Amino acid sequence: METIIKKIQRDNIDQETIKEAASLLKEGKLVAFPTETVYGLGANGLNPKACENIFKTKNRPADNPLILHISNIGMLYNLVSGVNEDAKKLFDLWPGPLTIIFKKSKLIPDVVTAGGDTVAIRFPKDEIARRLIEEANLPIAAPSANISGRPSPTKASDVYYDLNGKIPMILDGGESQIGIESTVIDLSSEIPTILRPGFYTYEYIKEILANLKLDDALIDDNKIPKSPGQKYKHYAPKAKMKIFVGNKAFDTIYQQAKAYEEKGLKVGILTFDDRINEVSKAYAISLGQRDDLRQMSHMLFSALRKMDRMKVDIILAEGVSEKNLGKSIMNRMKKSASGNVEYL
Repeated sequence: METIIKKIQRDNIDQETIKEAASLLKEGKLVAFPTETVYGLGANGLNPKACENIFKTKNRPADNPLILHISNIGMLYNLVSGVNEDAKKLFDLWPGPLTIIFKKSKLIPDVVTAGGDTVAIRFPKDEIARRLIEEANLPIAAPSANISGRPSPTKASDVYYDLNGKIPMILDGGESQIGIESTVIDLSSEIPTILRPGFYTYEYIKEILANLKLDDALIDDNKIPKSPGQKYKHYAPKAKMKIFVGNKAFDTIYQQAKAYEEKGLKVGILTFDDRINEVSKAYAISLGQRDDLRQMSHMLFSALRKMDRMKVDIILAEGVSEKNLGKSIMNRMKKSASGNVEYL
């Protein structure tokens, strides 16, 4: 299969390109498209075979449910069996990087929900994504457009690297603005629960829902997450990765890098602007300014993919305090490193 990349501008969206992509979705085929978080691998969310193809193409575990993307609130009511008051309060954050879990309606294929009775819904802010959903006139099932377990794609070239020859089209809308996936909040049970942290933080959403809680697995790394996709190794570069957090993090990275290099290993370093000049620039990438977590979240997955292209043997990375957006970033970093974190 030939994979075609179609460039598309957010400020001047070519409707013919949107129509072409929407036609492929209606035919049951897959299309990768940009969102404000990461690129998604889209299929007709009401077509079981098309959704099954997502799992096959990504090599995605069958017990990892898909998120359905909508282009307006009106689409929601056919897909879920009830909308409570907590959901209505969160609608102020839509469109945006927030996924809400509801009890599903009978319209939803079991493959989308991994056989469960709930469905995850997102209303993306990205104009290209919304126009595509509108033109297709159906909910689009879309996990990240990568091979499962790999760093999520924030550019069309990332998608092409993973899925070239496996899907017919990639809509190239440039780099994703946020860079990490949406916050996932479960409203299907009595207490609203964040299952996956994202751009909208626990602290921010708790101002809207006072009884909000975090999934136990986000507090205790030894707990099994309720969100199936969080069970697996995610966002991982090819090289082994170690994370260091605290005032002595960079100095420890510097010392360990020298020790690994003396053994003949190629060491990749992820740090920040204020220390990047203290290490060899050949295999070092800055994650931006130390106090700018939005910049860090935007750059993280791209940096991990750059490390793959540099073919480093090991990655030593500076982490951050797990507060606000830092918790979302560290959630991704820990999974990238299979939980290999040192607090110094």
